[in-house]
Formats: sequence, structure tokens, C-alpha cells
Amino acid sequence: MPADQPTILATSGGYRPATRTHLEFDALVHHAVELSGVSGRRPRITVLGTASGDQRFFNDHLHQAARVAGFELTTLDLFPMPNLDDVPGHMLEQDVVWVNGGSVANLLAVWAVHDLGPAMRSAWEAGVVLSGVSAGSICWYVGGTTDSFGPELRAVTNGLALLPWGNGVHYDSEERRRPLVHRLVTDGTLPTTHCTDDGVGLVYHGTELVEAVSERDGKGAWVVTRDGDRAVEERVDPRRLPTP
Repeated sequence: MPADQPTILATSGGYRPATRTHLEFDALVHHAVELSGVSGRRPRITVLGTASGDQRFFNDHLHQAARVAGFELTTLDLFPMPNLDDVPGHMLEQDVVWVNGGSVANLLAVWAVHDLGPAMRSAWEAGVVLSGVSAGSICWYVGGTTDSFGPELRAVTNGLALLPWGNGVHYDSEERRRPLVHRLVTDGTLPTTHCTDDGVGLVYHGTELVEAVSERDGKGAWVVTRDGDRAVEERVDPRRLPTP
């Protein structure tokens, strides 16, 4: 039961520490499942850890979190080779595709080698909810700010561009993110850029931003636009999601 229109939830969150397991899925992951409209069976979610090199120990943490949440989870690993025979077909069978954080530059390079861009677009157009955190947020846009190349943040501009905007993640927790977004929007490196504080997600139907949501109190989302020789940001107050 796919979503009734192409849907993306781009976030700076989704996980929380747990007691019996290493982590649990927080409200943003649950909201991605809710957006898919799945009912009457266990939600199917595939997680891609490409940006961190498909760490097998983290895959185990995810499987434990899925067990707690009642999700049917698979991981799509690309190292040392794809672990699935039919990646595009598998994507179309999912309710949610969730992409983990790490190096967005490396993620995009590896995805290009395996031609994942068309598979992601087909899944999105078919109503599979595309989602993720940090690098797994930026990848859906034209580009954003990244530490993929070293400690000094730089622009990345070769995202999948399913969304025709820039993306700024960790907008409140990493002090260099905000001024770099402003500079990149002002000089035209990035188009109008949508940004999230930690714990916040942006919901898109097609390419339209329809809502900001949050799993934490007091957080915000931001739209940064160019006004002549300066950048202007507008706050978007998120709707607080219930804690699962």
C-alpha cells in the first residue's frame, strides 16, 4: 500500500538511545511509516548505510530496533557488492526507504556506480516514502553542506535533485552550518535551501514542502532564500510528533 503521491521526509533525526537495545526508532522514523499509509501488516522498511560504509554492527542495531518497533527491516548493502539480486524491484516492494548519515559525497559516488538514482526515482514516483537523516536527507536535494571532504564544511551539489532545493542539516547543533548555508545561497551555489534543526523533519508531497515535524521540543525548520546580496531565513514551526 504505497503513499498516494510521491513523498519524502528529510530529517536531522530519527533515532534515540535505548535501554535494552543500543537504539530505538524515534518519532521521525515512525512518521515515515505513517506517511506510507501501510496497514494490516508489518511495515516494510529498507535501510541504506552506504554513507558509513555499510557497517554490519550498525545493521544489527537497526534489526533490533525494528524488532522493538514491529517493522520488517532489510538492509541494502553495497559493500563489497550489492546484497540483493534485484535492487530496483526490491525498492518498489518497500513502504519506506531510509538512508543513514555519514559521508554524502561518498554515498552519491557509490550510488552512481550502482545506478541507484533511477531506482530511487522510480520508487518515489510509485509512492514508496523516501527518508533519512543527515547525508540521508541531503541526498534527495540538489545539494547542501557537508563535512565529507574534511573538517571544513563544503558544498555538495550533485544530489539526486528529486527536490529542487538545497538542504541544510544539523542547523542548530553545528555552528558552521548556518553561515555556510547563507553564503552558498547568496552566491548562487545553492538554490533556496530548506534546513532542519536536530530532531526535525520536512515532509514533501512531490516537490512541495507541506509540513515540518519534530520529535523534540523547541526545535525549528528554516527556509533560506536569496535577497539581492544577502540571505534571508524564515522559520517554519514544526508540528510536534507523539513519542512512540
